[in-house]
Amino acid sequence: MFIAIDVGNTNVHLGVWEAGRWAHHWRARTVADKMPDEYAVLVRNFFEGVGISWRMVTGVAISSVVPPLTLAFVELVRRYGKIEPLVVTAQTPTGIQIAIDQPEQAGADRIVNSAAAVALYGSPAIVIDFGTATTFDVVSGDGAYRGGAIAPGLNLAHDALVSRAARLHKIDLQPPPSPIGSNTIHAMQSGIFLGYVALVEGLVGRIKGAMDADAVPVIATGGLAPLFDQHTDVIDHIAPALTLDGLRIIYALNQPK
Repeated sequence: MFIAIDVGNTNVHLGVWEAGRWAHHWRARTVADKMPDEYAVLVRNFFEGVGISWRMVTGVAISSVVPPLTLAFVELVRRYGKIEPLVVTAQTPTGIQIAIDQPEQAGADRIVNSAAAVALYGSPAIVIDFGTATTFDVVSGDGAYRGGAIAPGLNLAHDALVSRAARLHKIDLQPPPSPIGSNTIHAMQSGIFLGYVALVEGLVGRIKGAMDADAVPVIATGGLAPLFDQHTDVIDHIAPALTLDGLRIIYALNQPK
């Protein structure tokens, strides 16, 4: 039984790989100053709910963009699982080359997503991850991670607008009836949601224009990916478990033959 742990800025995503599938997965809120024992209680509750114990776990891989929690989850796994986890960094063998100016600056999640895209969909590829930030990651035809773009996430953009405009309030982030909003709510939905669709389409177009490739599939992951897929034709594949799959693939790659 393999456990994948993806520590993001907003959520911690845990997945259990068993019998060739993601048998269970959970999300918890990211709290940077939470102690290993506090997260251990949460993980234990998740496990007990489906009849899992740490004794059943044979391997763990961690992707984290929150340094304090990287250490917390490593300690958690060592203490309760008696396992040395694989922590993915730019130095970890992943099956792809990190071909950017400063490889050590590449986020673990972006490396993992790119490795998963190559393994599951081939290269070249563009990966869009709709998270706290919306990231666009580019893998060239030779299977090298070339970088990409980072934009504020949809919820982050919404919160920033509401916090700085006295007469604007939080709204449901969904498509408006028309791009021309006839009231404040629909106008905000048009600007935020449809504006974000335009951002995605515009960046994908520019990225493809800068790539030396004829056909480049676009793979989307993250909680909002299915919603955007309904309103644009630039996304070719929705992969909700892409980061977990990347951790699974990289873990297998680093095991003794």
